Amino acid sequence: MRRLAPYIPIAAFAIVAIILPLFVRDLTFLMQMLLSMIVVVGLTLFMGYAGQASLGQSAFVAVGALTVGVLCRQLGLPPVVGLLAAPVVAGAFAVAIGAPLLRLRGHYLAFGTLAVLLLVHLVMSTVPLFGGGVGIMGIPPLLPGGQLGYVYLAVGILVIALVVSQHLVASRFGRGMRALRGSETAAASSGVPVLRSKIQVFGLSAVFAGFAGALSAFFIPFVSQDSFPASKSFEYVIMAVVGGIGSLWGGIVGVLVIAVLLQVLNVLSTMPGLPATAGPTLQYAGYAIVLVVVLLFLPDGIVPSIQKAWRRRVASRKEKASWRTSVSAHR
Repeated sequence: MRRLAPYIPIAAFAIVAIILPLFVRDLTFLMQMLLSMIVVVGLTLFMGYAGQASLGQSAFVAVGALTVGVLCRQLGLPPVVGLLAAPVVAGAFAVAIGAPLLRLRGHYLAFGTLAVLLLVHLVMSTVPLFGGGVGIMGIPPLLPGGQLGYVYLAVGILVIALVVSQHLVASRFGRGMRALRGSETAAASSGVPVLRSKIQVFGLSAVFAGFAGALSAFFIPFVSQDSFPASKSFEYVIMAVVGGIGSLWGGIVGVLVIAVLLQVLNVLSTMPGLPATAGPTLQYAGYAIVLVVVLLFLPDGIVPSIQKAWRRRVASRKEKASWRTSVSAHR
């Protein structure tokens, strides 16, 4: 039963996620949230548990979407082939660049991943097979019908990502991965293959991002370099930090908070009398306010801070109960 306990919240989340689309009118907004959650779960493994840095996670989302566009539109292969190939290509791309890239640390690694994203943009904007700056349009649909099928497919992939990540964190490899966050030197002295472990986590996070990119390409049948701006990568990091980068559920909560906040700010920016630049300005202000508030009052993120407060409360109750028992015994 203890082994199954970490998966009970995932099952509860899956039930809610299955029911929710039936009552939501804006399925596009819900789909974007689900895709962000898939990406941020992988980013949480890489940044939160392995202690690495990335500002270019959108590169692997772009690779996944580009794989679908090339295979299904340019080469005419069945859509299911594109869906299955996208995470494989994204993961292989991450492993290929990971060997040299992951020798960097800290902000050097962060800027290195950002450079990878910019190189992906450059290739997409210049190579005709990859859109040549115009983009790839008319990607054939994966599922018949409307948007609801894609939403449920995204829910299924997100649940699988959570199950895989939870199992990974609790495994022997997960313990080695967490050791990297503390000290790579200490982890290496304990027998952890540092570079190989970082490449494996990097590749898995890219696989999740590749799935998200594939789904986005089918959901909005158009792929171009403008679909994956660097600002989106920054948004993924903000979501992970706000929710709690050391927790899988922190990524989920962070996406919910930031996505709802941006939606509210977008609605406010359309009010009469506001200038055309109100939307981006409010978004940047919203990011700044949320980050400052979280870093000042919840430095570990929303979910870890709530977990710590709950544990302190339980410990306090146990101490009071123990004190009352001892006083009663002395009487």
